[in-house]
Amino acid sequence: MSLLITNIKQLIQVHEYNTTIVMGSDMKNLPIIENAYLYIENDTIIEFGDMKDCEGFDAETTIDASGKLVLPSWCDSHTHIVYAGDRTSEFVDRINGLSYADIANKGGGILNSAKKLQDTSEDVLFEQSLKRLNELIAMGTGAVEIKTGYGLTVEAELKMLRVIKRLKQESLAVIIPTLLAAHAIPEAYKNNKQDYIHYITEELIPKAAELNITNYIDVFCEDGYFDINDTDAILKAGKTYNLQPKIHVNQFNILGGIALGVKHNALSVDHLEELNDDDIKALKGSGTMPVALPGCSYFLSIPYTQGRKIIDSGLPLAIATDYNPGSAPSGNMNFVVGAACVKLKLTPEEAINAATINGAYAMGISNMYGSITRGKKANLIITKPMNHYSEIPYAFAHNPIDQVIINGQLL
Repeated sequence: MSLLITNIKQLIQVHEYNTTIVMGSDMKNLPIIENAYLYIENDTIIEFGDMKDCEGFDAETTIDASGKLVLPSWCDSHTHIVYAGDRTSEFVDRINGLSYADIANKGGGILNSAKKLQDTSEDVLFEQSLKRLNELIAMGTGAVEIKTGYGLTVEAELKMLRVIKRLKQESLAVIIPTLLAAHAIPEAYKNNKQDYIHYITEELIPKAAELNITNYIDVFCEDGYFDINDTDAILKAGKTYNLQPKIHVNQFNILGGIALGVKHNALSVDHLEELNDDDIKALKGSGTMPVALPGCSYFLSIPYTQGRKIIDSGLPLAIATDYNPGSAPSGNMNFVVGAACVKLKLTPEEAINAATINGAYAMGISNMYGSITRGKKANLIITKPMNHYSEIPYAFAHNPIDQVIINGQLL
């Protein structure tokens, strides 16, 4: 199968040589070609360039993209889209003044989602999750990380992993599974957290590893959940099964989780709504990607990640949705790009870099996704007619997507 896109107003995120990460001041650079073409064979980008050089292509399908932009599809490196039901009642509770912690303390939050998931069949859970995944793809997301974490039992966590595997088999999108081994402490272990950590390290992690579905492990390192010592023990257990960390840190409190993540060679440290100079120092020189989740800050009315400070310190930054039923019930990366500009003070160029190349890096796939480069996979967005890519974050509540190409296939 071959596909030729012609008369592209702006071909965005173009790299002659493979780029896998962008950091610091380089994030202000977004290479584009005006009045461009792009040629795809099967699932691979073969050629691109100025329209005046578009000759000799005998494509099976041609798309005239006059007035439209083409860019890599969004790479959403942090989601929890495999869940059962919703938590609408908690949304109302927050409007009425209850905090995230208040809701959790009365049996809501993650424990609420865990009970629903445990009571939901694998087939129903798959159907609910597939619907969400297809909605994400229609909004321009071509690669997505999906975490477990709403099981809180071995049986339910393995059910989540099996659902994620089925999603990988069903969808053309790139799906990266992560075992969120320690998300919350179940009611049965409320007064004996160490027994639950033993359950995670001695039962859950080994049985999850046997399924051979994921290469990553995650922990919610936060006050009232899992502290530094807990997190260290769980990450060490994961390492014995070659599971690399991608961890939740600094959402509400600074506990030293970022330095711990770097120590364990975490691929990413996510949330970072709270941040200090020691955290910045720990990240410098590491291979760990800081990931901001502005949708969570918006929904919970908590501080936004200091994206400007992170980038100005010479570090990279990725942005993701945190799509989940309790703190970020939206997978719209177009909104996240807009929020990154408005609330994190990123430029449009920085925000697009954070949502493409750096998002791919935070999933370990930037060698093949996240930019327009010969030989990379053809996961692309064709926008509606617009004058410039800065209109994507500017018109944050509008859908800029006209067509989506995943694995070289026009959806």
